[in-house]
Amino acid sequence: MRNVYIKGTGSYAPENVVKNDFFDKIGSSDEWIYKHLGIKERRISTGETTSDLGYRAGLNAIENAGLTVDDIDLIIVATATPDRQAPSCACFIQEKLGAFKSVAFDVAAVCSGALFTISVGVQYIRSGMYNNVLVIGADTFSTITDWERRDSVFFGDGAGAMVLSHTTEDKGFIDFILHADGRGKEHFNIPAGGSEMPTTQKTIDNRGHYFQMNGKEVYKTAIEVVPSCINEILLKHQMSIGEIDFMLPHQPSILILKEIALRVGLPFEKVKTNMDRYANTSGGTIPILLDEVHRNNEFKTGDILLFAAVGAGWTWGTALYKW
Repeated sequence: MRNVYIKGTGSYAPENVVKNDFFDKIGSSDEWIYKHLGIKERRISTGETTSDLGYRAGLNAIENAGLTVDDIDLIIVATATPDRQAPSCACFIQEKLGAFKSVAFDVAAVCSGALFTISVGVQYIRSGMYNNVLVIGADTFSTITDWERRDSVFFGDGAGAMVLSHTTEDKGFIDFILHADGRGKEHFNIPAGGSEMPTTQKTIDNRGHYFQMNGKEVYKTAIEVVPSCINEILLKHQMSIGEIDFMLPHQPSILILKEIALRVGLPFEKVKTNMDRYANTSGGTIPILLDEVHRNNEFKTGDILLFAAVGAGWTWGTALYKW
C-alpha cells in the first residue's frame, strides 16, 4: 500500500458577502448569530453554480500541486447541491477544467461529504489504480435555503479542493473511521424533488425543495458522535489527544466545536475555524479550511492533523494525517 498525501490545495468562494444584519428581517440578529454560531458573514452566489465554484477551487489546487489537468486521473466531488440531478457535478467540473483524461463522479454525504470523498480518493491511490486524484467539496446552499426561515442564517456558498498523490516519504493519511445511521434521516433533509416526493406544483407551493433542519437534534448528535469517533481513532492508533497539533473540523457552529473540543480534552486554540467569514459551507468546509491554513504556512513537517465531520444521514467520521 502506498502512502497518500495532499500534494496541493485550493479554494474559492463567491465575491458577494452577506453580513448578519441581513437577517434582522426574519427576527435574528448579529449578536445572536455570532454568539451561538460564530458567524459574522457568509458568501452567497449571485449566479455561479456549484460546478463554477468547484472548477475554480480545483484549478487552484492543481496549480498549487504543480500539475496540469492532464495529470489528474480521477475527480470526485462532494456536494449536496449539484448543478443538476444528472449528470454528476464532477462531470460538469471535468468539462470546465478540460480534464478529459480523468474519471469523474460525485459522493453524497452532505456536511461529511468532503471527508468521505477524501477517503474514497485515498483508496484509489493506495491500491495503485490511480496516481493523482482531485477531491473537491462544493456547495451552493443558498439555492436550497428558505430565506424566510430563521435557519437561513447557517449556510454559505463555497468550494475547496485538494490533489491527493502517492509518496514514499513518511507523511500522509494514517487512517479513517467513518460511520452512518440512516435513522437520523429526518433531522436534516430536502423532502421534495426525489423519487419519494417528485416535483409538483404542490411541493413547490409547500416549499418542500428547501432544506429542513432540526437544530436541537443536530447539536445533540454532533456533540455525542464526533467525540466518540475521535476517541475511537486515537485508541485504535494508541495515541493521546495531546499528540494532535491541529484539528480541522467541519464548521457546524462554534458552540458545537467548543463542546467537542471540551469532551475530548483538546485545547480550543488547536481547533481551526473559518465560519466567522464563510458560515457553514457544507461539503466545502474542510477543504476550504485546509487551503487557508496551508497557504498561511501554519503546518510544519511532522504535525499530526485531525479531521472530523458530522452531516445529514446521519454520517460522521474522523481521519488522522501526518504533515
